[in-house]
Amino acid sequence: MASMNEKDYYAILEVEKDASTEEIRKAFQTKARKLHPDVNKAPDAEEKFKEVSEAYAVLSDPDKRKRYDAMRSGSPFGGYGAPSSPAGGYSDPFGFGGNPFGWGPFGAGTARRRSRAYRPRAGSDVTYELEVDAATASAGTRRGVTYQRYAACDACHGSGSVESDKPVTCPTCGGSGHITVDTGIFGVMAMTCPECEGTGKVVADPCSVCGGSGRTLTASEVVIEVPAGSHDGDEVRVAGMGNAGTNGSSAGDFVCQVCVPEERLTRRQANGFNLIGFVVPLFALELLSSRPGAAVTAFLVALLVVGAVLVIRDGLRASLRWWRNAGVATLNGLTNGVFMALVFLLLSSCSMGFYPYGFFLL
Repeated sequence: MASMNEKDYYAILEVEKDASTEEIRKAFQTKARKLHPDVNKAPDAEEKFKEVSEAYAVLSDPDKRKRYDAMRSGSPFGGYGAPSSPAGGYSDPFGFGGNPFGWGPFGAGTARRRSRAYRPRAGSDVTYELEVDAATASAGTRRGVTYQRYAACDACHGSGSVESDKPVTCPTCGGSGHITVDTGIFGVMAMTCPECEGTGKVVADPCSVCGGSGRTLTASEVVIEVPAGSHDGDEVRVAGMGNAGTNGSSAGDFVCQVCVPEERLTRRQANGFNLIGFVVPLFALELLSSRPGAAVTAFLVALLVVGAVLVIRDGLRASLRWWRNAGVATLNGLTNGVFMALVFLLLSSCSMGFYPYGFFLL
């Protein structure tokens, strides 16, 4: 197999060297769907799938891509190797642990260096937005989704340690998570233990694939069942298909958010309805005032027109759910407007001769 610095990741994904992150993402999705072992039964499909995932893991990360480009151009700062140390280990002045991309043969790892620290943390959810039209949402649909997530490491089965499935007490700090260092002129200082990173426990032998975290970045595929009668904003969860936890902790869920454009307000429309709702109580109070002012009335009318323009600019929808969302946005603005109107009434009653909205005329 070709080494990392011999691979042309741009050629693997079939993108230009100045391709944007979005272009790289789309190229990966296209290839991943064709090469996924569950779909493609060719003998070399799995190897190509891993290679494509590897290329995406590097090129989708700005820092990794920058180092990769530097290495490809022959820059002395772009190499991957690390000189041997007198003690027989390796020297790594840049803190990459001899592997600046931090991944093994099955995909990218969570850390760029090997770490003995035992830090179990539950995995986070992976959120994905699925856009469908109103008819499809109403009837229900079944979609396959390819995405990136942290999965349990195949080499250590998620524990972070190849030989042992249990952590051991940190030999450096004795389990306290802290060490004291005599700095001489500055005296004795306490600091977080660099070996266990403050946890007091370490994995026995950190896995070389995941760096001791117990998880690696890889491409996964999930089938989403959107039930009939779904609407914009509904969620469909697939348990355990989110990011894997570190050091054997539980995984998060894959959360699919249903997006129905016909039912969704644009940001501009939401602001427009909110503005209309806010102005209506102020406008009503001005009209009921004993001394309505022409300038104030004109200003409030102008605000109503601005709100209407914001709403109409992106087009009205016939969907009942869209109008319900419009009502919610208007009600939110109305609540704020009523509060403001009450404040003006209170100030008016407490000040003899106070003219409501007089600040508009300043």
